[in-house]
Amino acid sequence: MAKHPVPKKKTSQSKRNMRRSHHALVPANLVDCQHCKAKRLQHHICPSCGYYDGRKILDV
Repeated sequence: MAKHPVPKKKTSQSKRNMRRSHHALVPANLVDCQHCKAKRLQHHICPSCGYYDGRKILDV
């Protein structure tokens, strides 16, 4: 019969929270569209006007 690894000691709140220190959510990096000045994600087509990098990509 195989034995499963079991922690010897309880993980303290400090160690648990230090491990989770990188789990925080970060806000989306929004920039102004060069064409219509609406907020959009970087490196994405603008959802309000359809422009990307100064070119019309989508008909909105």
